[in-house]
Amino acid sequence: MEKQESKSYHRRTQKDYSLAFKLQIVDAVEKGELTSKQAQLRYGIQGKSTVLVWLRKHGRLDWKESETMKRDTPNKKIRELEKKLKRLEQEKEILNRAIDIADSQLHTDIRKKYLSLLSEATREQAPKGNDESPLDR
Repeated sequence: MEKQESKSYHRRTQKDYSLAFKLQIVDAVEKGELTSKQAQLRYGIQGKSTVLVWLRKHGRLDWKESETMKRDTPNKKIRELEKKLKRLEQEKEILNRAIDIADSQLHTDIRKKYLSLLSEATREQAPKGNDESPLDR
């Protein structure tokens, strides 16, 4: 009979988890290098919620018990925010084009009117003795 290849990890007992080991796992999960489940499998951590408990105790992020936090890693959150930013930039571009079209078809200066109104409003709100508006800076 051939010996089975030993896996790169061994099952640990609760007493084996040093503070340095816990902090290493927490750091890897918070950086998005591993999910808590992947860390559990890779390092042979027996308890299903052990890594989550470490994250709550030693982590720098807010690790609530919500379902979304269990699934979202920081990298996933970054990707979602980047997607949202891209969508908002596209919406801004569409609105700017609509203003340009309205200006050309209606022979108006919507942007100029808006900026002058904004400038007047900020001057009125500025403290006395400060004639400079935020737009002039």
